[in-house]
Amino acid sequence: MKIDFNRKYNTIAFYTIVVIAIAAAIVLMIANIPALAAICSKIIKLLMPFLLAFGFAYILSPILEASERLLRKLSKDRLSRKAVRMLSVAVTYLTAILILVVFFSIVIPQLAASIASLGPILTDWALTAEKWINGLIQEYQSVYLGEGELFPMLLEKISASLEDFITALSSSASGALTAIAQGVASVTTGLYNFILAVIISVYILASKETFFAQGRKILSAVLPLSAVNKLRDILSKSNTIFIGFIGGKLLDSAIIGVLCFLIMSVFRWPYAVLISVIVGVTNVIPYFGAIIGGAISFLILLIVDPWTALWFAIMVFILQQIDGNIIGPKILGDSTGLSPFWVIFSITVFGSFWGVFGMFIGVPLFAVIHYLISELSAYLLSKKNLPVDTASYGNEDYNAFREEALLAIEKKKSSKSRSRGKNK
Repeated sequence: MKIDFNRKYNTIAFYTIVVIAIAAAIVLMIANIPALAAICSKIIKLLMPFLLAFGFAYILSPILEASERLLRKLSKDRLSRKAVRMLSVAVTYLTAILILVVFFSIVIPQLAASIASLGPILTDWALTAEKWINGLIQEYQSVYLGEGELFPMLLEKISASLEDFITALSSSASGALTAIAQGVASVTTGLYNFILAVIISVYILASKETFFAQGRKILSAVLPLSAVNKLRDILSKSNTIFIGFIGGKLLDSAIIGVLCFLIMSVFRWPYAVLISVIVGVTNVIPYFGAIIGGAISFLILLIVDPWTALWFAIMVFILQQIDGNIIGPKILGDSTGLSPFWVIFSITVFGSFWGVFGMFIGVPLFAVIHYLISELSAYLLSKKNLPVDTASYGNEDYNAFREEALLAIEKKKSSKSRSRGKNK
């Protein structure tokens, strides 16, 4: 006997079974979270070269597109599309290699020299602090606490703590070789993944249109065309948000780092390269980055010269005001569309999950989530004949258009019921 799933009770039974199956699957997933986490970890490790390759290709894609435009202009469209793409991929990777070579050959040695010169200064500070403490102990040996002397008691406790620390250090030394072996294996695996990711990213950039077409083909076969078009719009908007924010923030941070270096070089302040790199790198984190970079740099200069540290703090404050009011808005504009509240919220939440990387990537990621929620709410509100703009819900006319929307919904329901009655 043929079952008609269009009938009322068969349809209810079908959807009930589906809901029960989904609920059972969710319960099983919750009950086996450790096992699922282990499986996900293995999958991520397996796909790590491809994930890195996608990240490299995504970052280098703007350079590729600029190279293609330049080559077409120089060749006056005489080269084939394939030849332009191959040459553009080569130019893209040569540009990336050149940037890395310049960075490692110029910036890294100066950073190493600055850090090395800080070592003796920190040692002198530690010796000075030790002498000061010893002087206090000798000066106040006669201080008593109850029946015993205070400082001898403290010295005994410090000595006992040092003995415990040495014992723990000696016991953990046996696992040093294991830790070193694991570290070497981790570095080897990371290097292998990096090299493989670079090779895969070349193929992704060379055939990115083919990958896009294949993805669109599969989606068109599985989903309705309206859903495919909507998904395309969402991906396009997400790409605009990420490229606009990440590219703009990196450029903005580079400008701030260079300005900091120039100002420190003019005033001949110490550790100009080291501090400029710290200020530029931490500046990629919205809001909190300037505070973190300024505080670290201030402490470094405070060890060398307190007056220089004070003038540096004033300079960084002025520089950040220029960045926040002039440079940043010109480069970034309103690339995310988020208010300061949601920016701080996204930095805090994603930073707690993924650390510094989450603080950087959290803003564009939350901007995409905010966009999806806005699109969904606009769709649901339009179905209820309610206004989409937020301002309408803050004025006194809200109750009026809410009543109108309810009346419109009731009219639709009554018209549908009448049409059903006529069909019967």
